[in-house]
Amino acid sequence: MSLSVKIVKKLKDITLDIEFETRGSGGITGILGSSGCGKSMTLKSIAGIVTPDEGRIVLNDRVLFDSEKGINVKIQDREIGYLFQNYALFPHMTVMENIKMAVKGTRAEKKELAEFYLHMFRIEELAGHYPGRLSGGQQQRAALARVMASKPSVLMLDEPFSALDYSLKEMLQLELLEELKTFEGDVLLVTHSRDEIYRFCESIHVINRGNITASGSVKGVFQNPGTVSAARLTGCKNIVPIKYIDSHRFFVPDWDAEIAVKNQEVPRDADHIGIRAHYLRKALEKDQENVVKCKLRRFLEDPFEVALVLENGIWWKIPNDIWASELKGQIPDRVVIPEEGIFFLKDL
Repeated sequence: MSLSVKIVKKLKDITLDIEFETRGSGGITGILGSSGCGKSMTLKSIAGIVTPDEGRIVLNDRVLFDSEKGINVKIQDREIGYLFQNYALFPHMTVMENIKMAVKGTRAEKKELAEFYLHMFRIEELAGHYPGRLSGGQQQRAALARVMASKPSVLMLDEPFSALDYSLKEMLQLELLEELKTFEGDVLLVTHSRDEIYRFCESIHVINRGNITASGSVKGVFQNPGTVSAARLTGCKNIVPIKYIDSHRFFVPDWDAEIAVKNQEVPRDADHIGIRAHYLRKALEKDQENVVKCKLRRFLEDPFEVALVLENGIWWKIPNDIWASELKGQIPDRVVIPEEGIFFLKDL
């Protein structure tokens, strides 16, 4: 199964201009972006809730939308399963009635299939309950059971964990992974959480102000985001402008430091670099290249690591055991910017 999306939609603050395809081999595709970037609007366009100004949407060789040919298939005929951020259960219907609403067939067939999905998602005892009496996790399972009962070709999850507390969120993430094992179609997961993308997804599209700024495998994009916006959204703390010197050297004005790279070339069109906060290390006496002065601005302590925010803006995150054993709880005078941790970026 495959989904092809190429749409343009003018919104209040941005113009949504999106183009991507799923692999058609199942798996979860992540759509990562900050609030207001156009993530949810992309899903709504695919589902038919919103009509793009122009473009084309094709699911399994079936055209769902084509602005030039005047094709715009109705929502209920698109075979799209959409799990809304707030789950969108009908409050005046029981869980059983909510699931039946998604099933086509006779009354007996609806009941049989609804019971099947109640069992699949382990919520049989909630069949007669109304949504208002359910916990957040129960509502999510009920909503997912309703979506799956419609037998969609593509499943779209819009910020499915955003309304849950931390402990419940992690438990439901594991449950959802188990529940999706039986789904043979493609899944789109919209989120602003890099952790959810990394845990769940095989491929990723990063959206910034209505445009896709990076695409590829999740590990590939995290290792080399390509753009400043993608690097920020994947959690990179250290993103700074650079000045090109030659194919193996560049200058970082914010750090007042010249950095050399031996195993890669400096792209002429790169205007920034990124380096993740965990990649830095203490400079030893023998270290002379790629060394930056280390003067502390702020010390932040988390349960399992410390973060040093330096005067030059560098973030350095250090696991507690390294901080205690190797650094002895002392701020070093210098820090090394290791070449293997550097990726070059464009500010698009």
